[in-house]
Amino acid sequence: MTTEHTTPTPASASASAAMPRPADGYAGDVTPELAWQWLQSGQAVLVDVRSDAEREWVGQVPGAVAVAWKQWPGMALNADFDAQLRAAVPAGGRAVLLCRSGVRSIAAARRATALGISAYNILEGFEGDADAQGQRGHRGGWRFRGLPWRQG
Repeated sequence: MTTEHTTPTPASASASAAMPRPADGYAGDVTPELAWQWLQSGQAVLVDVRSDAEREWVGQVPGAVAVAWKQWPGMALNADFDAQLRAAVPAGGRAVLLCRSGVRSIAAARRATALGISAYNILEGFEGDADAQGQRGHRGGWRFRGLPWRQG
């Protein structure tokens, strides 16, 4: 059974959320809301770099292209990452990369940039940072921001 989750996002986004933040080694960092705007308007391809297991167990973004940076178990680098990413992002296109908390997607954005792709990291990732109890999903992230996702 697949469960879709969508929550309307506020129409008035802050000015800082509407602009990429500068980054070292890739095009920049964007908020989840800006990444969603770009995806909806066809300005970017959303690439989910989490492992297949993470997407299946935790949830995924409708319309995202799955290109794992590392695979579970063992979190070994995906030997086919370059070819899969090139196939996912049209020449001259823009990619926004999503992982669990916005760390692996930085490494993936740097690699994408080395491949000639305009790549942005999505801040906070899918689940955000862990809270005081060590749980994710309560302090930022794609799901926390009320953006579309599904589980199952």
